Amino acid sequence: MESIARIKEILENTDIKDLHEALNNFREDERSGVKNLVKKYDNKLEKYNLELIRLEKMHLYENKYSEFNLICGIDEVGRGPLAGPVMAAAVILPKDCNILRVNDSKKLSAKVREELYEEITQKAVTWAVGSASPERIDEINILNATYEAMREAISKLTPSPDLLLNDAVTIPSVSIRQVPIIKGDAKSISIACASIIAKVTRDRLMEQYDDIYPEYGFASNKGYGSSTHIEALKKYGKCAIHRDTFIKNFI
Repeated sequence: MESIARIKEILENTDIKDLHEALNNFREDERSGVKNLVKKYDNKLEKYNLELIRLEKMHLYENKYSEFNLICGIDEVGRGPLAGPVMAAAVILPKDCNILRVNDSKKLSAKVREELYEEITQKAVTWAVGSASPERIDEINILNATYEAMREAISKLTPSPDLLLNDAVTIPSVSIRQVPIIKGDAKSISIACASIIAKVTRDRLMEQYDDIYPEYGFASNKGYGSSTHIEALKKYGKCAIHRDTFIKNFI
């Protein structure tokens, strides 16, 4: 008979896909320690199965347009901040790609986003990021700057996509077929992956800007209009990455 410590080691090192079969080997064991382990890993398996069901729902649009070989999800981040660029990401995943925990980036912690960024960039067929500077935002307005960042991201993809799944918008001057999806970052795994890539990339950049302009707290507020950021604006004035059209009411 295996020791409880050995059973714990076996279950801990069993791939989640094989966990049900492994647990069946110990269900008849009457020791309380083993019963507790079986219950613990049954709960883990249940959470995994629920996650697979959630992810299957996030393949709705990818499955709907499965005749297209290279489906690209597109999302942006940074339309609302007072400082920094607006960024867009484009991601093409392999067919039937499942990445656990992928969701709208706003629903994930910074730690989980960082972990998923590494997994997405490793598993993606191709991915790219585009951006528009604060100066460009002031010049052509935030909506057109966002479209510009999206077009840049699409143009960098190799191979090029056959279909674009966009979070809510239809991008002008793009010849590839587009499907705008309201709240797409919560409904499409491709768009959700793009939202994570865009968010992590921009957050990292704003943390670098914090080293250059520490008085504004960019590492924590990422350029958004927090109370401390607005107070710093009033005290120090603008810096080189502020958007003039966004801060005119504050200084």
